[in-house]
Amino acid sequence: MAGTDEDAVAAADDALFVLTAVLLTPAQFPSVLGDDYPEACAALGLAPRADGYGLVLGQDGDGARWTVVIDDVSLVAVAIASWDCGMEYELSPDERAVVTALPGWPLAVAVAAPGIPAPHDPSPEVADRPPLCPPDTSTWGPAQRRLGADEIALQWASWRQQINDDEFAVPGDRAASGEPAPGGEEQGAGGTAKGRHQGIRRVLAEARAYVDSPPPLGRVRSSFAPGDARTLRADGPGWSIVARTDDIAFVLLDDEPGEVLPVGRGPELPGLLEALDKMAVRPL
Repeated sequence: MAGTDEDAVAAADDALFVLTAVLLTPAQFPSVLGDDYPEACAALGLAPRADGYGLVLGQDGDGARWTVVIDDVSLVAVAIASWDCGMEYELSPDERAVVTALPGWPLAVAVAAPGIPAPHDPSPEVADRPPLCPPDTSTWGPAQRRLGADEIALQWASWRQQINDDEFAVPGDRAASGEPAPGGEEQGAGGTAKGRHQGIRRVLAEARAYVDSPPPLGRVRSSFAPGDARTLRADGPGWSIVARTDDIAFVLLDDEPGEVLPVGRGPELPGLLEALDKMAVRPL
């Protein structure tokens, strides 16, 4: 616990009512906090530890919000897996695993502990830093763009069903290079989107550059998908890509608010996705 504020740790540890927990690792981190793992760590004032952290979000006996950072990543992973399966699991980290306790929550939490005051920030007397607060997602920007990409990855089948492959260019094809489909349009999930192909070409070029010059850890992540495929996620300055290695890709851009732009496989996309998947970090 070297380098932590002992009063803050003691306050948070005093009857902390755990509400939820999340992983902060190179392969799994709240993407709303940043485009990569070091950026997400920096949002919490943490050094990007190679093995990552577990974040335990809860309230103390007075109702104050606390985020307890622990180095026992496996404990948090087991708790999350149990909760996802509808099982009870009491997450009680050993105090030796506590790295620090941070006032506030970095993510929005929709629940509160019963029988104690409503969630509020700790008083300055026990918090040696400004309280954490969730990124602003009320307007379109990097945080909202990354949340949109998260949603597509979680609901891939639903988004994929909205795309008619006939609207992509034929093989030999302009769609994989980011050029518009026949008729000069690209079909977005919410309708047609004209003139966005230059942005897609830029994104695909920057993603290709990752293969030769690896980006910060966590900018390219690979996770489970049905069959032999993988779900691929890549982020960069102003953009996010979500793809299945055996299928198409979706692109979101900071400068195209609310648009979801599909990219057909064509001759180039399969090779790019394969190369990115080989260099991607994966959950343990």
